[in-house]
Amino acid sequence: MAHAVPDQPHTAAPPGAAAPEGALPALAAAAGYVLGVSYPVLALSTGVRAAYQLVVKDGGLLFTGRLADSLGPLLTAAAAALYLVAAVGFVRRSRRAWRVSVAALAIETACVVAVGTLTLPGMPARAVIGGTVWRLYGIDYGFFPLFQPILGLIWLLWPVTRRAYGIARSPGGQAGVPAPEAPA
Repeated sequence: MAHAVPDQPHTAAPPGAAAPEGALPALAAAAGYVLGVSYPVLALSTGVRAAYQLVVKDGGLLFTGRLADSLGPLLTAAAAALYLVAAVGFVRRSRRAWRVSVAALAIETACVVAVGTLTLPGMPARAVIGGTVWRLYGIDYGFFPLFQPILGLIWLLWPVTRRAYGIARSPGGQAGVPAPEAPA
């Protein structure tokens, strides 16, 4: 945790006061909290769905030798794993966690767009892919799988958030280091 920023990133400055370096404004901190809570919830939901489909439903696809029918549940399990990996960056303020979360969200976005497109009506791969959390861009989950990684990427790539993680340079300063004060 050598690159971790102190617990200050979640605190906002009082109205009219300058925010301390590394602190996130109230709205950005709130968005981080929402993402930090929603991603583990989505991971739990999709993980349970995948486990049910693979182990219980129809005698358990893994146990019946019907691996061809398992692509959808396996994609859902992959989604659950990506959600957990991405969640780390919303709760842990370090450069490494930020990079891992950005990568996980980029992969997740690409997967939901690819699988969503392949499962549109009339697509030949629709029957092969079957039921997955990414089916039709996450329609079974209110399209959360489509817009949540995009919102997460926006939040993580936002300059204020990047500075809080020590990724972006402060105006006139080094990465994550306050800029020297200008003479009065």
